Amino acid sequence: MPHEAMVRLGIFLGVMTLVALWETLAPRRKRTLTRRERWIPNLSLVVIDTLLVRLLFPMTAVGLAVLGQQQGWGMLNQLVWPEWCKIALAVMLLDMVIYLQHVVFHALPVLWRLHMVHHADLDVDVTTGLRFHPVEILLSMGLKLAAVHAIGAPPLAVLIFEVLLNGMALFNHGNIRMPEGLDHALRWLLVTPDMHRSHHSHLSPEANMNFGFNLSLWDRIFGTYWPRPAEGHEAMQIGLEHQREPEKCQPLLVLLRMPVRAKLGEYTINRRW
Repeated sequence: MPHEAMVRLGIFLGVMTLVALWETLAPRRKRTLTRRERWIPNLSLVVIDTLLVRLLFPMTAVGLAVLGQQQGWGMLNQLVWPEWCKIALAVMLLDMVIYLQHVVFHALPVLWRLHMVHHADLDVDVTTGLRFHPVEILLSMGLKLAAVHAIGAPPLAVLIFEVLLNGMALFNHGNIRMPEGLDHALRWLLVTPDMHRSHHSHLSPEANMNFGFNLSLWDRIFGTYWPRPAEGHEAMQIGLEHQREPEKCQPLLVLLRMPVRAKLGEYTINRRW
């Protein structure tokens, strides 16, 4: 689609700037570490992730959707439905795939080792939504392409989904304060910062809940909805119980080596496969 990259980048930078300003003006929690200590490694991971995806995947998800539409690949390309209906269904199905992927990354020890990088952050703010190990990002990209192909998602649906996923990941990781009534109203449809923050609790029962990034309905449907942290948002500890020292969970090289060097700890679903 024309100007896809510019549209996504512009919205991404706009949402990130707004959430960062909101965090500064109305923070939900006191910071454990300074922004400098966390933002440099977190944002460095984004640069590495983006370069690797561009290098190893010659086609974007939107590009694959365009090709799939031309070739008639996937479920929705076999149906004679109104385009708006296909778009709405495709966005919802892709969002469910991301929810299920998130659950699996908690359930399997080998994948949890990768996802630990995200959860080892000692604070949760807008950059936490970007903090993922490069191997996890590559696996996620492969799964997303497979889902777009199988679903036969329209190109516009994929673009909408990508924008929503990136924007909501920044928003719901934000260290932002909002009126309680607004939060409760929004979370009937969307994942709010207060809803997702519980997922970053150091307590395993809470970290094993609220897997959604965009739509909150999957957590409600599949029984993984958790309303609030037991210790309260201001008092709760963020991160992994067995990795509390900043030198073990913040430097960039430590994050890159974490899947093979760090102790597994109590991965949240506690099943051995």
